[in-house]
Amino acid sequence: MLHIQQLNQFYGGSHTLWDVDMIVPKGSVTCLMGRNGMGKTTLLKCVMGLLNAASGALQFDAVDLAKQSAERRAHLGIGYVPQGREIFSQLTVEENLRIGLPVRKDKRKTIPEHIFDMFPVLKQMLHRRGGDLSGGQQQQLAIGRALVIEPKFLILDEPTEGIQPNIVQEIGEVITRLRAHGLTVLLVEQKLPFARRVATDVRILNKGRLVASGGIAELTDAMVQQHLTV
Repeated sequence: MLHIQQLNQFYGGSHTLWDVDMIVPKGSVTCLMGRNGMGKTTLLKCVMGLLNAASGALQFDAVDLAKQSAERRAHLGIGYVPQGREIFSQLTVEENLRIGLPVRKDKRKTIPEHIFDMFPVLKQMLHRRGGDLSGGQQQQLAIGRALVIEPKFLILDEPTEGIQPNIVQEIGEVITRLRAHGLTVLLVEQKLPFARRVATDVRILNKGRLVASGGIAELTDAMVQQHLTV
């Protein structure tokens, strides 16, 4: 579904991504892992068009993403939940969710009920401001907002960061449920038990280079020690 070839990116004089070749298979939950500062978020921002790649190719369902604006990538069916959630704190839960409706191909005007099936708390808090929600509730809102556009590919950047365990459990169940309904997920995650529970595939970045790629069952203790342990 997503094919990245020879991707390079720089921050100032720092070379942050080095000739990254990576495939996210359709129907997978692919977990992108690595220590802090290894280029994971930079890679996601290149996929979303928030950063322009210095060189290389990005293809999504055979569409050249380099020629698409960030807004257009959402119209192609890519949902994105950034690290830190970035909800609109002064808008209500309902207003946050409705932001994604214009992107939908069916021009639907109401929030799909299945969003509330997955995150019942959002229905209970429709008229509360996003900034008044707990961190875990804000994360559910951010994921719900991304799902409103009916994506076929969902990118999640550290969705469990700073979240209480019961909501981490709920988010894992939602990811598994979404995959069962055909959604492809690219997930950046630091929590190894969570990754092993929800992911089908793993990719590891080390100093901006892709150093491991395979099924999640192939993630050995030796690989964890070499590339992930701080």
